[in-house]
This record gives sequence, C-alpha cells and structure tokens, in this order.
Amino acid sequence: MRKELKFAFIRTIPVMLGYIFMGMAFGLLFQNAGYNFIWSFFTAVLVYAGSGQFLLVDMLQKHTGAVAALVLMLSVQCRHIFYGLTFIEDFKKMGKAYPYMIWSLTDETYSLLWGTNIPEGLDFKRTRFLMALLDHSYWIAGCTLGALIGSLITFNVTGVDFAMTALFIVIFTEQWLNNKNHTPALIGAAAGIVFITALGGDKFLLPALAVSVGGLLINQKIDEKKETEKNAD
Repeated sequence: MRKELKFAFIRTIPVMLGYIFMGMAFGLLFQNAGYNFIWSFFTAVLVYAGSGQFLLVDMLQKHTGAVAALVLMLSVQCRHIFYGLTFIEDFKKMGKAYPYMIWSLTDETYSLLWGTNIPEGLDFKRTRFLMALLDHSYWIAGCTLGALIGSLITFNVTGVDFAMTALFIVIFTEQWLNNKNHTPALIGAAAGIVFITALGGDKFLLPALAVSVGGLLINQKIDEKKETEKNAD
C-alpha cells in the first residue's frame, strides 16, 4: 500500500498543483456568491466537476431553473461520456471501486491514467484507485481553502474563473509535447474552432465532441490499415 501511495502521489503532483489553485479560485467565487466553506466542501465532494462547478456559481447567482441547469450541466460535462468509454472494461475489473472510478474520471485523472505505465511490483488496481482518490482530495482541499480565505480576506475575483481554461491549455500543451502523433489534437482543435465559430460558445461542445470522436475513429482505422500493410511487407 505504501509503495502504491508513493507512486500515485508522485504521479499526481502536477494535478495537485493545478487542482489546489484552481479549486481555490472556485472557492473564492463561491464565497463571493454567498456560499461559505461548508457549501464549497460538500460541492467539491459530491459534484466534483471543475468546469461544471464554475458554471454552477453562475447558475445559482442567476437562479437558473432545475431543467435548464440540468441541460447546461450535461452539455458541459457530456465529454466524459465520450472518453470515459475507453476505460469501461478496465474499471469493471476493479470490483467495489468500479462506481467511484467512473464518477471520479475528470479530464486530468483520465490523462494521468491513460499516460501512466504502472511499474511491475505495484498493485495495478490499487495504484489507479489511489491516483483517482488523491486527485479528488486535492480538489476538495483547494475548494475548501479558497472559500475559507475568501471569508477572511476581501478579493477582487474578476478573471479568477479563467483558471479552468488555463489548466486545459497546460494539459493540451503537455500532451502535445509528449506525443509525436499530433493528429488527434489537430482533429479536436479543428472541430472546436469550426463549431464555436458556427454555433457560438453555448452550443458548440456536443457537436464538436461528436465530430472529434468520428474523426478519431476514422484516423484509428487508417492507422490500423497502415500498420497491417507495413507488417505484410
């Protein structure tokens, strides 16, 4: 257990640095909206949706109706449906941790689980669970701390909500630098640019994701065909 925890902690340090400061940004905004650190803590525990929580602040301030809130939240978080499919079979093998692994699969945790090769000698399932759990704990700590600080010190929170966008830019850059094949990134970027230009920021996400997934599947088939032809030669 100690070895798995040490490895998981080291691998999640970049997420820790991002989540604590990004969570603090949410906590400050939530406190500014009139919700104290207790609300921030339980929101982080039970909602655990970075961009969704920033959207939640705006919806609460505007008294958005339940149906509208559900549709908005689904449109923002629906990306998890697409990339979460790649882990379904793996998570089913994790026993009692299966529901938590699905629920805790954020963008950053997905990136870590996908890009981490767990060394021999470590329990594969336990290490993955600890990585997900640590990421969640960082987010809880950041959200709670931000709200506490906001209750003690007055802040001008203008621009604080850009923290989420900044984190996505960092993750994209890291993935770009660590992978030689940039085709998936270019497909996703192209789809996003086309649909945000055509439909606007409120409606572009779902069609952009659908086209991105379609493009990635086509690209995968092309790569597999090339690999088959190469092996045949």
